[in-house]
Amino acid sequence: MARRLAGGRLAIATHNQGKLVEIAALVAPFGIATLGAAALGVPEPEETGATFEENAALKALAVARASGLPALADDSGLVVPALGGAPGIYSARWAGPERDFAAAMRRVEAELAGRDGVAGFVAALALAWPDGHVEMFRGEVEGHLEFPPRGARGFGYDPIFVPDGYRETFGEMDPDRKHAISHRADAFRKLAAACLT
Repeated sequence: MARRLAGGRLAIATHNQGKLVEIAALVAPFGIATLGAAALGVPEPEETGATFEENAALKALAVARASGLPALADDSGLVVPALGGAPGIYSARWAGPERDFAAAMRRVEAELAGRDGVAGFVAALALAWPDGHVEMFRGEVEGHLEFPPRGARGFGYDPIFVPDGYRETFGEMDPDRKHAISHRADAFRKLAAACLT
């Protein structure tokens, strides 16, 4: 039986403003106030895990223990089978210290070099408590990559990712439409069913 989150406040273990906005929108209907790690003065720990789940748990536990609040962390990324699953857990690192995702998207395009553009986004959500308890949820969305990038909405690799059954990239989609089908929304639906409702 999953541990329930009983309202109140939730720390979000990210300094990424795009993720913070998306996660805050997802938890808002449950009457939960969110506080980002930066606002709490908590640095992001180094991501040393070998999987999305390990990295999400590492971040959530660090912020839960430092803040004394339950904490939610997301580790997500673009998975391209033709690139052996890259950039995968290194999705943010492909953008470099400046978080230059335009450069990261150019790198994906160059490394694909005409190969199959089938891709997916994966999100692992870890909900951790200061006592060390963690609940874990995984979400995925399948699609393909298109170049050049299109759209200025979303963040990260959104302008090159077209989900299956759609023609628009995540970067072109209305945020509400994206939130309904995204990998993060898929993981969050599982978390909400287990821990929030």
